[in-house]
Amino acid sequence: MDGDDQQHSRLFNELCALIFSVLRSPHLLFHSAPPPRSQFTPSGLASLLLGASLALMLCGSVTFVLGCILMPWVIGLVMFLYFLGVISSISGIGKAILCSSVPSATKISLDEVSGMPLR
Repeated sequence: MDGDDQQHSRLFNELCALIFSVLRSPHLLFHSAPPPRSQFTPSGLASLLLGASLALMLCGSVTFVLGCILMPWVIGLVMFLYFLGVISSISGIGKAILCSSVPSATKISLDEVSGMPLR
């Protein structure tokens, strides 16, 4: 048991030493001299704005085409729901007219209820 603990401890120490040496060493990918600053020219600005406007035009065109394709479906769905609302209103008006004219023969007065035996 004691030998296993020493081996684990030695491996842990070696791993920590390796990590610390990597963290302390200078990075080989980065040069110590700062990179030269690139000049931003008017032609660079023009090409940047041209690219942005082209991207916006393409996105706008795609959105416009999708809107033109989907608009008939949206109008059809709205008209269908409007038709269902009209049918529902006519049905409700018909029920109100028919149900108000039928006399209710099953009304029981409180006196009749109090005289009835409980079941």
